[in-house]
Amino acid sequence: MQDLLEVAAEPNRRRLLQLLGSGECTVSQLAEHFTVSRSAISQHLLLLCEVGLLDARKQGRSRYYSLNTTGVLRLKALLDSFWNNELDLLVAEAKQLAAELPAPSATPRDGESS
Repeated sequence: MQDLLEVAAEPNRRRLLQLLGSGECTVSQLAEHFTVSRSAISQHLLLLCEVGLLDARKQGRSRYYSLNTTGVLRLKALLDSFWNNELDLLVAEAKQLAAELPAPSATPRDGESS
């Protein structure tokens, strides 16, 4: 199975997710926003469906794509976990740097009387 974050990170697929945020669309409607072929868009949509970020339904000769709420929430949780971990690392590094710095001196600053 493809990696959720890797699939969503590709620029064309990110744009597809953005476009589908405003509602259900057909491949043709989505392809109008890209310079790549309709076939390439279909392949991107297929990958997004495989990782659970999109749902597809067929009506007549058209296939309609929409965001899969559960999949999008999984992606959001994954991104949130990276962000939280990064913030935790930054805080730990800041604390370590602060502990290594010499204490501020008690000497008066320029213009201050002692």
